[in-house]
Amino acid sequence: MDRRKLLLLGPALALAPFTLAQAAAAPALMLADVYRRGMPLADYWVSEKYDGMRGYWDGKQLWTRGGERVAAPAWFTAPLPAVPMDGELWAGRGRFADTVSTVRDQAPNEAAWRNIRFMVFDLPAQPGDFTTRLAALRKLLPLTVAPWVLPVPQARATTHEDLQALLDKTVRMGGEGLMLHRGSSLYRGERSADLLKVKPYEDAEARVLAHVPGRGRHTGRMGALLVETPEGRRFKLGGGFSDAQREQPPAVGTWVSYRFNGTSPGGLPRFARFLRVRGDIASSSSSS
Repeated sequence: MDRRKLLLLGPALALAPFTLAQAAAAPALMLADVYRRGMPLADYWVSEKYDGMRGYWDGKQLWTRGGERVAAPAWFTAPLPAVPMDGELWAGRGRFADTVSTVRDQAPNEAAWRNIRFMVFDLPAQPGDFTTRLAALRKLLPLTVAPWVLPVPQARATTHEDLQALLDKTVRMGGEGLMLHRGSSLYRGERSADLLKVKPYEDAEARVLAHVPGRGRHTGRMGALLVETPEGRRFKLGGGFSDAQREQPPAVGTWVSYRFNGTSPGGLPRFARFLRVRGDIASSSSSS
C-alpha cells in the first residue's frame, strides 16, 4: 500500500475499535447554544465547562453522547445509583486527549480510569425544572463509596461583568469555559437557550468530507479538510494543524472541532482554525 493510502487510512484504523463497539441509539441529551452579551442572566445557574467527554448513565450502563457503550471498569460503574445521570467524563483541566484515550479503549486501562471523574450536572429523568433537579442531584451526590462521581458545583449567575470575570479566572486556571443552565427549564433532548456555553472564543463542530491535497511546503500531505456543518454548510478548514496532523489527518467521516471569529453573511465561519478531533462523536452521529 502506498504512502498516500496509508495517510488516509491511518486515522480511520485508529478509530475502528471505538466505532465498532456495541452501540445504541444516541441518547437524547440537552445541547448547548452560545451565550452572547445582552442575554438575560437572572434565571441561570453557572458552572465550569469541563474539557472532557459527555457521559450518560442510563441507570445500568454508561454511554457516550453518540450512543457508544463505554467499557468502564466494573468498579467504576458498580456503585452508581439506578438513576439516569448526565455529565462529563473528565481527567482534569488540559487533559482532553487523556480522557478520550481512556474512555475510547474497549479494554479498559485500570490505572488510567483511576484518573477519570464523572462530573454530573443533571438528572434527565427527574421531574421538575433544573433548579428542582439540581436540589435532587445535591441530595444524591457525592457518594462515599464512589468519590470519582461528583455533582458539578453550581452558583447563581448575576451580571455579564461577573460572568466575564469568572470566565477569565477559569481560563487562567486552565479551564475551557463556563456553562449556563436556565433554572426554569425542563430537561429536553435538543439544542436551546436553556443551556448555554460561555467561552473566550467561538467554536463549533463539523464532519470531515474529504482531504484536500496540500501545496507548496505541504505537497504530499493534507492541505485542508473539506468539512460540513450540522446545518449542511461546507467549507475548507485549513488552519490550526500541526505538521504531524497534516501527515495523518482526521479520517473522513469523523467530527472535528474548530474555532472561528464570527460568520460571513452566508453563515460560513471566518478565520476557522482546527482544534481537535471529537473522538466522542461516532462517524454516523450528528453533532451536538
